[in-house]
Amino acid sequence: MTHGATQSKSKADTRARAHQKRAEKRAAAEDIGVDAEFIDDLVEAFYAKIREDSLLGPIFAGRIADWPSHLTRMKAFWRSVLHNSGEFSGNPMLKHLAIPGLELRHFEHWLDLFYETLRDAEGQHAATELVGARARMIADSLLTAITMRRDGLAGGRAGKDLPHV
Repeated sequence: MTHGATQSKSKADTRARAHQKRAEKRAAAEDIGVDAEFIDDLVEAFYAKIREDSLLGPIFAGRIADWPSHLTRMKAFWRSVLHNSGEFSGNPMLKHLAIPGLELRHFEHWLDLFYETLRDAEGQHAATELVGARARMIADSLLTAITMRRDGLAGGRAGKDLPHV
């Protein structure tokens, strides 16, 4: 076998393993009820609460003109997070870094609303734990980046006090 053929086979093997891992992650999530319909319903219910919320609603209203398009993107985002679908492209970090004034209270409140929506939708406790843990990880990452940008390394543990599901 030539060097080029070996590299090609290695790349094909890597792609096959990645595809298999994606399928396993999706199957594990679906086994506990986190399927595409669950994700769609969760996103719709959560952002309905966000739009009515006195703290977060104005932040979103000032940035989102086309809610159906935003919801479609958020559904793709959460399928990528929970199913490793790879269908979302974008940079949520840059979007959040561009919003002035975001701080711990905003992320705590976002998580509280998210957890409330998640518990309302709960079919299996394992689903709530999985989705809630991912939401907290995302909030922690965004808050930490925002705080570190503002305060330097001192902000490196900004999300340590965020609520858990």
